[in-house]
Amino acid sequence: MAAETQGEPRDRKPCLQGSIEAFQDVVSSAVFIPKEDGVISVSEDRTIRVWLKRDSGQYWPSVFHTMPYLVKFLVHFLFLLQEFILSEDYNKMTPTNTYQAHQGKVSVVLFVLEMEWLLSTGQDKSFTWHCSESGQQLGTHRTPSWVSGLQFDVETRHAFVGDQSGQVTILKLEQDSCSLVTTFKGHTGNVTALCWDPSQRVLFSGSSDHSIIMWDIGGRKGTAIELQGHSEKIQGLCYSSHTRQLISCSSDGSIVVWNMDVTRQETPEWLDSDSCQKCEQPFFWNFKQMWDCKKIGLRQHHCRKCGQAVCGKCSSKRSSIPLMGFEFEVRVCDSCFESITDEDRAPMATFHDSKHSVVYMHYEHTTGCLLTSGTDKVIKVKGKTDGKR
Repeated sequence: MAAETQGEPRDRKPCLQGSIEAFQDVVSSAVFIPKEDGVISVSEDRTIRVWLKRDSGQYWPSVFHTMPYLVKFLVHFLFLLQEFILSEDYNKMTPTNTYQAHQGKVSVVLFVLEMEWLLSTGQDKSFTWHCSESGQQLGTHRTPSWVSGLQFDVETRHAFVGDQSGQVTILKLEQDSCSLVTTFKGHTGNVTALCWDPSQRVLFSGSSDHSIIMWDIGGRKGTAIELQGHSEKIQGLCYSSHTRQLISCSSDGSIVVWNMDVTRQETPEWLDSDSCQKCEQPFFWNFKQMWDCKKIGLRQHHCRKCGQAVCGKCSSKRSSIPLMGFEFEVRVCDSCFESITDEDRAPMATFHDSKHSVVYMHYEHTTGCLLTSGTDKVIKVKGKTDGKR
C-alpha cells in the first residue's frame, strides 16, 4: 500500500534551550508548568522543586519541598499519593490531601482533570482511582503483573494499563466499579511507556524490547503497526496531534521523531515451514527431507517484508522499510529486496542525541517544548520539534 504523504518533511530537530543541574540525585519526573516558563521536578533526593525561567534564560529555583520519604511526582515511593497546592506566584507549596492507595511502591500516577479522578498503579499489582475532591477511593482492580504504563480516555472512560508481562489491558471505569474490556500483547519485553491520542483513537506502547507498537483502538480492526528505531529500552512516548508526530526516547539517550502523517503498513506474521519457501532446501529439523535429498539442513530466517521462512542464502540482503516501521536495515529475501525502491527507503523518522541517558521525558503540546531528565542528574529543555522558533 503506497504512502499518503501530505506536504514536504519539516525540520524537526530539537534545539537545546536550557538545562537544570542543581540536583543531588536522579530526577525521576519533571513537567512543564502550563502557560509559564517553568518546570516542576521530583528527584530521588526527596525534593519537589519549582523552577522559573529568568530573563537571562536560566532556570532558578522558586520553591522546594523536602519529603520525609522518596517521591515520584507527588507520589510516595512506598504507599501514598501526596497532593500539593502552589501559590499563584509559585513561591509557596502547601501539602493538602494524602491518599492511601497501595501496599507497595507506586509506579504511575495520572490526574484526570475532567473527572476529578486520580488514577494510580503500584508494584502491589493493583490499579486504583480516587476522587480528588472527597479523597475517597472509588475502586481498585488487580493486575496480573505490576503496572509500568497508564493512560486514560475521558470520552469513553477507558483506562489503558501496561504491565511488566508485556500485556496491555483496557478497563471501563465507572464511578465505583470497573469492567474488563479486552487485553492484547505484542511485545516480547515489559511495557515501559504508553501514550494515547484521543483524536485518532490510537494507543502507542513502548517496551524494554526496544520496539514501539501503534494499536488502532478506534478502528476496531485489530491493526498493530510496529516502529523499530531504538537500540535500547523505550523510556518515554509523547504524541503531538497538531503536527502528527510521535516522539520517543530510549535509555541510551536517543530521541526519535516519527512522522505519523503517512499510511503505514503492518508487519507480516512469520510463516511456518520445514523448508525454505524460496529454494525449498530443508531446515535443520526436517530430518526426513534431509535424508531423502542427502543434504545438510539449514538455519531458518524470516523476511521482514513478506514474512516467508527462508534460508540465509535466499535472504542475504538488508534494507530499511520505513513504511513498515523499520528505520534500520533488516533482513529481507532477495525477491523483496528487488521490489524495494529508493523511494520506499526514504526515512520517515529523524534521530537525535539528547547526550544523556534518559530516565523521563515530557512534552508540552501548547509550546512544542520537550524536556528530558537523565541519570546525569540533569534536566534538559529543548525547543519546538517542528522547526519553528
